[in-house]
Amino acid sequence: MSRTKEIIELDERYGAHNYHPLPVVLSRAEGPWVWDVEGKRYLDCLSAYSAVNQGHRHPRIVQALKDQLDVLDLTSRAFHNDRMGEFLNKLCEYTGFGSALPMNTGAEAVETSIKLARRWAYRKKGVPKDKAEIIVCCENFHGRTTTIVGMSTDPDAYSDFGPFTPGFKIVPFNDARALDEAITDNTAAFLVEPIQGEAGVKVPDPGYLSCVRRVCSEKNVLLMFDEVQTGFCRTGKRFAWMHEDARPDVLVVGKALGGGLYPVSGVLADREIMDVFTPGSHGSTFGGNPMASAVGLASIQVLEDERLDERAERLGERFMDALRAIGSPKVKEVRGKGLLVALELKEEAGPARPYCYKLIEEGILAKDTHAQTIRFAPPLVVGADVLDSAAGAIGRVLA
Repeated sequence: MSRTKEIIELDERYGAHNYHPLPVVLSRAEGPWVWDVEGKRYLDCLSAYSAVNQGHRHPRIVQALKDQLDVLDLTSRAFHNDRMGEFLNKLCEYTGFGSALPMNTGAEAVETSIKLARRWAYRKKGVPKDKAEIIVCCENFHGRTTTIVGMSTDPDAYSDFGPFTPGFKIVPFNDARALDEAITDNTAAFLVEPIQGEAGVKVPDPGYLSCVRRVCSEKNVLLMFDEVQTGFCRTGKRFAWMHEDARPDVLVVGKALGGGLYPVSGVLADREIMDVFTPGSHGSTFGGNPMASAVGLASIQVLEDERLDERAERLGERFMDALRAIGSPKVKEVRGKGLLVALELKEEAGPARPYCYKLIEEGILAKDTHAQTIRFAPPLVVGADVLDSAAGAIGRVLA
């Protein structure tokens, strides 16, 4: 039995079967590359769902973690630590918001935003007790907690996990009029991904983000963008909302904030919104811990110093042009922003997953999503020549 099969068998025997990973066992990584246990090298075109925007094991982020491990690990929020303030200051400067609440995972940050919106609705907007509503979109993906899956439209996410938390309305994505019509006096917030990643990299029409910004302002509703996947330069801007200057009231971030090394997430808002939280009303033992703070600070500095937003914009256009130039009759559409790219197959071409198996043979790791779509999201440090070569390999697989 090969080492790969041996490890997969152990995973299947002892692990919960809540994932269906591609049959590759990775053991090493550097930059945009990963190696399996057999020694084969692959281009990582998933980036841990955009958690590795800076590339695997970026030396500056690794060093920041090592340095912090030598002096202080975990304090909890019962005490101050000497790293969190510096990190939050940088995070606020980078995002343009007045205050930040650090958490660990993207789902925790989304849950935090839900609590923030509801408390703001009761304490600032005057919504009657326990009547606050939050509007979300069809095909959303905001995480997998029981509250979050209750507002999902994906049966795989919500089936047999009820009863669900009330207080959510669902409207179509990319439809500002539907949002406008769904708002009532009890509406606290509109929570939306600027680009729907798990739904197949669905990019809204130009003007949608600025239009929902205007609707929320007119109706006194918080606009909350979940940029856990789209944030930190992935789409060619620091954050996807910047493509239309549609600044949200609440920004939810995660994944690449931890540089692929440590779970770090957060919620950003200006002080008049964030101050509805008071001591004891919300928290996290690990949120803002010294190691997370050191890693988060270094992760932002790498994004900034290496100008990875500009790089993602430039390389994304080049990569999508190359994919479109393949001209395969099997392809329905190539779409995306920056280096968040989707190749959607026509139904007659069959499901996407077998193509992902063929891409493994070509040394490319990509993931299918929603049956007909392959998502490509390599680390932003990838070279242009590497992407050109990847496009050639994708063309061979399609052929």
